[in-house]
Amino acid sequence: MSAAEAGGVFRRARGRTLDAFLSEKEREWKGPFYFIQGADPQFGLMKAWSTGDSDSGGDEWGQEIRLTEQAVEAINKLKPKPKFFVLCGDLIHAMPGVTAVFSGHYHRNAGGTYQNLDMVVSSAIGCQLGQDTHGLRVVVVTAEKIIHRYYSLDELSEQGVEADLMGLMEEK
Repeated sequence: MSAAEAGGVFRRARGRTLDAFLSEKEREWKGPFYFIQGADPQFGLMKAWSTGDSDSGGDEWGQEIRLTEQAVEAINKLKPKPKFFVLCGDLIHAMPGVTAVFSGHYHRNAGGTYQNLDMVVSSAIGCQLGQDTHGLRVVVVTAEKIIHRYYSLDELSEQGVEADLMGLMEEK
C-alpha cells in the first residue's frame, strides 16, 4: 500500500467507516460485536519454572504449544465468531535476553538506561509535543547488539536508511 493509499484509508476511517480491510457488509457500524484477547503464551516458561531455571530452562515448548492450540480450537468453535483475536504479552520466555524496550505514546523522543536495560521512546508520526519532527525509528538487531536511530519522515523519504545501519544486516 502506498503512502497516498494509506492516507486515503485513514481519511476514510472517519465517521466510523473503514473501506480498506472489510467486506462490503462490514464497512459501517452495525451494532455490538466482541473480540478475544489472549496473553502470554510465553513458550518455554512452564519448563523453566518447573525446573527452577528461569535463565536458561525454557528450551521445551510442548506444554505451551498444546495450550495455544487448545485456545485456537476453542475460539474457532465459538458461535458467533469473534471479530478478531489479539495476542498480547510475552510470546516466548526470553526475559534474560531483553536489552531494550521500545515504546511510544509520549509524542517526543526520550529514554534512558537502568541496569543495562535501555528504554527507548519514539516520537510520533502524528502530533508532536516536543521539538522532534514527525518520524519513525529504525531498529537493527544483530546477534551482538541493537542499534536504533530516529528519522524524520522527510529524511527517510529522501535518503532512506543510512548505509552503516544497512551494513549491520549483511551476513558475515
